[in-house]
Amino acid sequence: MSRKSKNEARLKRHRRVRKNIAGTADRPRLNVYRSLSDIYVQVIDDEQGHTLVATSSLDKALAGALKGKSKSEQAALVGEEIGKRSVEKGIFDVVFDRGGYRYIGRVKALADGARKGGLKF
Repeated sequence: MSRKSKNEARLKRHRRVRKNIAGTADRPRLNVYRSLSDIYVQVIDDEQGHTLVATSSLDKALAGALKGKSKSEQAALVGEEIGKRSVEKGIFDVVFDRGGYRYIGRVKALADGARKGGLKF
C-alpha cells in the first residue's frame, strides 16, 4: 500500500470542510494557503466566484515590514493587512477557511492578525 503525501491528506481535509463552508456576498470566505516559505490569503465570494480582497507575504506593500521577521510574525502582519483591506471594502464578517491546515502556528497568527485588523469570525 502506498502512503498519501501530507498535501494529499490536507486536500482531502479541505474538500471535506468545504462541503459545509461557503462564502456569500454578506459573509465571504477568508481562505488561507500556506507554502513552505510564504502565506497567501484571499477573501472570496463563492456565489459570484470572485476574489474580493487578497494579499500575501510576497506583497510589495508589505515588503519592508516583513524583512527580517519570522514566518509566524509575517503571517500576523499579512492577517492585519487583509483585515484593513477588507474593512476598507466594507467587509467586516467572514467565514474562516483554514484550507485543511491545523489551527496552530502561522495559520493561527494570521487569524489573530485578521481579527486585529477588524474582521470578525
